[in-house]
Amino acid sequence: MAKAQVDHHSLFEHAYTFAPVGIALLSLEGAWIKVNPAVSHILGYSKEELLSYTYKEISHPEDVNIDEFKIQQLLEGAAISYETEKRYIQSNGNVIWASLHVSLVRDEIKGTPLYFIIHLIDITDKKATQHKLLEIEKIYKVISDNTGDVISFSNPEGILIYCSPSLFGLLGYRPEEIVGNSTFNFYHPGDLEELKKKSFSDNDNFTCRVMHKNGKYLWFETNFKIIRDNQGNIQKVVGIGRDVTKRKEHEDNLAEAQRIALLGSWELDIDHDHLIFSAEVYRIFNLSTAFIGNSPADFVKLIHNHDQQSLMDSFELAKNGQEINVELRYLQPEHSIKYFHLRGITAKDNNGKPIKINGTIQDVTERKNIELKLQESIERYTSLKKYNHDAIFSLDLEGNIINANVVAEQITGFPVDEMAGSNFLKFIGTGHFKHFKPDLAKEGNSEKMIDKIVNKDGQIIEVLTTNAPIIINGELVGYYIIAKDITDQKKLLIAKEAAEKTNLAKSEFLAMMSHEIRTPMNGVIGMTHLLVDTTELDAQQEEYVDIIRKSGNALLAIINDILDFSKIESGKTDLLEEPLDIRECVAETLDILSSKAAEKRLEMKYSVHANVPRALIGDAARLKQVLMNLIGNAIKFTYTGGVAITVEKDLQTPNLVQLKFIIKDTGIGIPDDKVKQLFQPFYQLEHFMTRKSEGTGLGLAISKKLVEKMGGNIWIEQTDVPGSTFIFTVALREEIPLPASMLSISSKEKKFAVRSLKILVAEDHEINQLVLRKMLEKLGHTVTIVENGHEAVQAVTFEAFDMIFMDVQMPELNGLDASRSLKASFPSGGCPIIIAVTANALKGDREKCLSAGMDDYISKPIKREVITEMITKYFPQ
Repeated sequence: MAKAQVDHHSLFEHAYTFAPVGIALLSLEGAWIKVNPAVSHILGYSKEELLSYTYKEISHPEDVNIDEFKIQQLLEGAAISYETEKRYIQSNGNVIWASLHVSLVRDEIKGTPLYFIIHLIDITDKKATQHKLLEIEKIYKVISDNTGDVISFSNPEGILIYCSPSLFGLLGYRPEEIVGNSTFNFYHPGDLEELKKKSFSDNDNFTCRVMHKNGKYLWFETNFKIIRDNQGNIQKVVGIGRDVTKRKEHEDNLAEAQRIALLGSWELDIDHDHLIFSAEVYRIFNLSTAFIGNSPADFVKLIHNHDQQSLMDSFELAKNGQEINVELRYLQPEHSIKYFHLRGITAKDNNGKPIKINGTIQDVTERKNIELKLQESIERYTSLKKYNHDAIFSLDLEGNIINANVVAEQITGFPVDEMAGSNFLKFIGTGHFKHFKPDLAKEGNSEKMIDKIVNKDGQIIEVLTTNAPIIINGELVGYYIIAKDITDQKKLLIAKEAAEKTNLAKSEFLAMMSHEIRTPMNGVIGMTHLLVDTTELDAQQEEYVDIIRKSGNALLAIINDILDFSKIESGKTDLLEEPLDIRECVAETLDILSSKAAEKRLEMKYSVHANVPRALIGDAARLKQVLMNLIGNAIKFTYTGGVAITVEKDLQTPNLVQLKFIIKDTGIGIPDDKVKQLFQPFYQLEHFMTRKSEGTGLGLAISKKLVEKMGGNIWIEQTDVPGSTFIFTVALREEIPLPASMLSISSKEKKFAVRSLKILVAEDHEINQLVLRKMLEKLGHTVTIVENGHEAVQAVTFEAFDMIFMDVQMPELNGLDASRSLKASFPSGGCPIIIAVTANALKGDREKCLSAGMDDYISKPIKREVITEMITKYFPQ
């Protein structure tokens, strides 16, 4: 029995001594009691050194008290053992990591703590590996968070289990929105079918369309890696995708450019004698891939028999480093011939050995056919020159005449044999030919350089000349001078210019007269309004006043038509660019004309298609003017039935919307032979309808010109049914909604409402003074009258006014200068609202008033409604 105990004890000692795991006994105070060799090896101290230290003395300063709590638990009996990891400092100063298993030995009888048993394992390498993995993980996270590509992981079924944050910037999704979804949900249906058919390897890539969160598809190129376990089963799929939409567009554009240019590409791997063609090459030869092999010999078989040797020679020369540049023929199956140009450049390795040839193939059949026809053209040149209606001179580089045609003989009065050898300066005046040579070398019009030819009799012939260099084999050898006799054309041009000046004078006269008539018309119409508003009239008097009012309005309409037409004719009409609603334009026009239609018991209806945008940019007033003319004419010449207006979208571009307006009536119609005259100025429909003449006959002419200024056209459509159908189009811009911050109300719109305003009227015409005073006083306002700009400035200096109606044309100081002076006197605000009152209605008048500091603009004759509207605009009730 004793022998067995001894053997057992020896076995324990042997295991203790030679164990690869460190085993130590530690006192309750932390002193090393006993250590095996493995502990000394791991901690880097000899046995004697360790026994002279406590465990805390060789522990890393940051880990000295790391297990205090767990030791206390052992001592209190709350735990039997514990495990921990901590750092120690070896005798040479190196730091190691150790894994500890610590247990407490107690007295078997009393249960009192005796000492600790420690099992110690060196885990420094493991910790280093973990640290490296942690660093790699950090680096990966930085890459994943900041890469421009999308990094994803999915399971074998294609369900996404991770996606990098870059997904949001590229496709608009946040990773958490798509994790858990199938990747197939985001592919374009057409590409998904192709992907399902394709056989992939463990490392592969594909390019397809992926759906952005906004619904659009982007082209993505994805490289993926399949990760398998030891049994070869798929664990996950790693994908790295990048947006290649622009590259795909460039590739598509390049392919389209090559298709348009009939240009394909090819590449020859010299070592493997392998030839690759782009898709355009197959189109050029009108063959499928099965008909062009992968070796130069296969390709040579397609070439015309007479050119095959030339192609083979070119390939051989290219393999030795020379470029390929050769034109060849291809005999098509239907026996027609195509020509193509073959180019190629040899690429070499670092040792100078040719390894491949890259080149292009271009279909030059059309160019070749042109070249073949060129010879035919040259042969015909002599006849063309001989029978040309213009004079043609052939000159050498010094300007000496080499040859000339018959017309040149007629213009100069000299036969060709007498002209030959003479210098061309003989016919165009004094000077030296070298001054003309730089211009002659450039092909084009030389009218300013040579505009006359002096003939044999000294007569000057006015000509329009064109020059062209004569180039043979790439070298300039002379010049052609082609001269057209324009003597008669010049006479016609002078007559035309005179007619245009006369027409311009007519337009300016009409504009001036219309302007001059507006001033007295202001008195007629204004006094009529005042008479109705301020006087009790009997029935007969009211009838007379109504006749005056209608006559005044009719005369004003005529003046406006004349003024409009004269402005348009002289190019002085500008269109406004402001928001408009087509539906409102049509409705407001019908509101104005509805009373006339009701008098004739006509049905009025309109429809605006749903695809017509509501918010457009254009000139609403000019559009309504066209509608008023056309709808008004339709009502005028319709006696039963009605008028229908339809608006539809005719065409849409990125910047413009073209609308079509159709005005159809059931009236008396227009004879076919009168249609061409409808849009001529001063032409009235009643002329051929034997009705009472009314208006200027300018309505349709003005409408046509306004429609054309709005980018459209106008015409009448003849149908078999009774009535007429007028159609016109206009091009308008869609309105871009403004940010809320830009929709602020101006300070003038924020003015507080007042019941009675103090208004200054600056007007030098007595009747206009009276009209304005009575209109304003009738509206409850206090009015002061001055007769010129100086008086207006003085009045505002000494008395406060809310508003000024300022005539533009006044003696001493006009309204524009008076307004500038007033605005300068009130630099920080407080200036009365200034409304320009003028009989001018030409281009630039409104802009001149506003630039002078005036707040708004009205034209004579002045109507009470306009005055009321202007006051309400700046002083809302």
